[in-house]
Amino acid sequence: MEILQKIRAGLGTHGLKVTPQRIAVYKALLELSNHPDTDQIIARVTKEHPTISPGTIYKTLDLFVEYGIIIRIKTDSGRMRFDHRTNHHHHLYDKTTDRIEDFDDDELNNLLTDYFSRKKLNGFEIEDVKLQIVGRFK
Repeated sequence: MEILQKIRAGLGTHGLKVTPQRIAVYKALLELSNHPDTDQIIARVTKEHPTISPGTIYKTLDLFVEYGIIIRIKTDSGRMRFDHRTNHHHHLYDKTTDRIEDFDDDELNNLLTDYFSRKKLNGFEIEDVKLQIVGRFK
């Protein structure tokens, strides 16, 4: 039941109504820790809840992105992926396998923050800097 409490708290924090469909989609995102795409999320949700339509799942994912509950990740393969971790982190991306791993590094974060605080980007206010480091997992 701990996961259910986390889901309810996550939705409630953002002022969203807690519905069975939203719980199912959020639960799938937490359980699929591999930055799943929409097809993987739909497969997981409909396995346990066959009456939830793909359209509802798409709308729920869009809503979660809009409210900052999850992050949308673009890949070279054209597949849109999702991340339930919204804290500041980066991604290691293997474009040959389409695998994505989280990358946490405070030193890198400080370096980027310092660099952009000194850089003058006329007419542009930086809200966040996220790196997608492309390479190959060995």
